[in-house]
Amino acid sequence: MKESNHKSYDDLPLFLNAKMVAQVLGVSVSSGYELMHGPDFPTLRVGSRMVVPKEQFIQWVIAHAKGGGS
Repeated sequence: MKESNHKSYDDLPLFLNAKMVAQVLGVSVSSGYELMHGPDFPTLRVGSRMVVPKEQFIQWVIAHAKGGGS
């Protein structure tokens, strides 16, 4: 498991890309991309880019930490 460089959600930018998602979760970049393509992941498309708004990412993490997701 990779270690995150971020110690708090406050450290995160407003929008996260797959690499940032992977860093925060301590997984590989390919796992970050895989998550972002999942049907329940709150991605936003900006042209061909996929990003996730920080607040929705935090909500997704909380929901899945409680066993609310798959």
